[in-house]
Amino acid sequence: MPAVAGAAVDPDSALHAYAQARLADGDGALQAAVANYRAAMTLDPDSIAIARRSFAQALESGDQNLSVRAATMLDSEGILPRDGTLLWIGEALERRDWTAAARATDRLEQEGNFAFLAPMIRSWIAQGEGRAAPPVISDADPFANLARRYVDEHVALQAIGRGDLETAMPAARRALALRGGNDGAALRLNFAGQFAARGFRDEALAMLPDGSPDFAVARSDLKRGKYPKGKRALLSPAQGYARLVARLAADIATDEAGVALGMRLARIATFADPTSAEGHIIAARLLTAASYPAFGVAEARKSTGDRWYGPLAEAELIVALAEAGDRAGAIALARSRAQQPGADAARHVQLGRLLADEKDFAGAAAAFRAAQAGYTDETMPWSLLLFEGSALEQGEQWDGARAVLERAARLAPNEPVILNYLGYAQIERRQNVDQALTLLKRASALKPQDASITDSLGWAQYVTGNVTAAVPVLERAAAGAPDDPTVNEHLGDALWSAGRRYEARYAWNAAAIFAEGDVAERLAAKAREGLKPEYAAP
Repeated sequence: MPAVAGAAVDPDSALHAYAQARLADGDGALQAAVANYRAAMTLDPDSIAIARRSFAQALESGDQNLSVRAATMLDSEGILPRDGTLLWIGEALERRDWTAAARATDRLEQEGNFAFLAPMIRSWIAQGEGRAAPPVISDADPFANLARRYVDEHVALQAIGRGDLETAMPAARRALALRGGNDGAALRLNFAGQFAARGFRDEALAMLPDGSPDFAVARSDLKRGKYPKGKRALLSPAQGYARLVARLAADIATDEAGVALGMRLARIATFADPTSAEGHIIAARLLTAASYPAFGVAEARKSTGDRWYGPLAEAELIVALAEAGDRAGAIALARSRAQQPGADAARHVQLGRLLADEKDFAGAAAAFRAAQAGYTDETMPWSLLLFEGSALEQGEQWDGARAVLERAARLAPNEPVILNYLGYAQIERRQNVDQALTLLKRASALKPQDASITDSLGWAQYVTGNVTAAVPVLERAAAGAPDDPTVNEHLGDALWSAGRRYEARYAWNAAAIFAEGDVAERLAAKAREGLKPEYAAP
């Protein structure tokens, strides 16, 4: 909305509210931004500019009423974003308006962006109409492979509702094979709840591996018969659709743009089914990833009290608390979860990482050791040893760290990250430099495009006196990581030693842009006085 030059701004005007909203938006104050967008839309309901911003911010903040108002305005002008069609489908399914839902799904197919979801959506519409029409993916569909990532979950859920175990069990297993982590655990709970509601208790228990703390309460409830039963506990079309959109939201959040879109889709899923703990958990994760951790905290807390999904919600709450600045609260909750009977490796690792971030390296190493308790020497994941070795090394327990890292290298002799860590840590200490150089050459051969490993190799060559070989390797590392202060400092030291003084200062100045503390002081001294023994990089 353009302002008129020289015009006085009425504090109660839509323009003022819109300006306040944009300022709050720019400051990351989402709640204040949405409140002002809501006021601006009320004062000027015909403004396209206000509606555009209101739609996106309303979805991000979880304001369903404002998102619908803004979407209606944008749709009337033919400029509704594509995710708006998903909002309309959810609204129609919530109202049980199957005709409107089908019409919006036709539109979804015509628009193209989310057309691969149509077979699953139509199958839920059919269920709402009282007929069975399981989703079918045509080989001729250009997005068939994408659609197949989602189809088995909905084939299984709908088959459970019909009492068709022969179809449901294999479809459920195929769907679970595609999911890991919290999403896989949530899907297991979802299937278990649906099997149990239909009276298939043994099949429900088969969805939940014994011994996992995430499933302990659910398994206990199933064995005691304490769970929702009957038709009302089965998924409605709106609830089935909500799970489809939430799953898509989690899947597309692989980069910054994907996180932004995924966050909005997760909100659309929670609008379609506000009771879904799984939807709130996914929304919490994406809100936190999108730099709205306070909203992530609020969203996660909506599900922490759920008997079955509470443990999964707590895992997301810990991340959100830490990102929101409540690191003490995050550590306290993570510690509580790690101390529970049967706590798995993931809980100990989450605690260890938080403690390492707070520079409690002794505590972190203890947590990473605790994560190893359930494994034998043959089954030990090398990553757990790397975590422990890293914590010990940073905590200046080098002898212990070296022993753990060497054990990791024996378990995974071709894992470049281990070879790099063990090699570089010894180069830093000027220990076993020839052996360390051999490790780094192997790491670089295994992963030649990794700038960090390339830097380690170049620095090892420099430390062992081969400046001529080191310079081009370090130049390649700096080209791959131009913002890394360590890489640029290493390059500067090598260039100085090679007699290329002007270029050395250029590299040190590049390093200084992102350096802090003692490193920044050392770089400033080198830029002034040149490379002296006391200024050498470690």
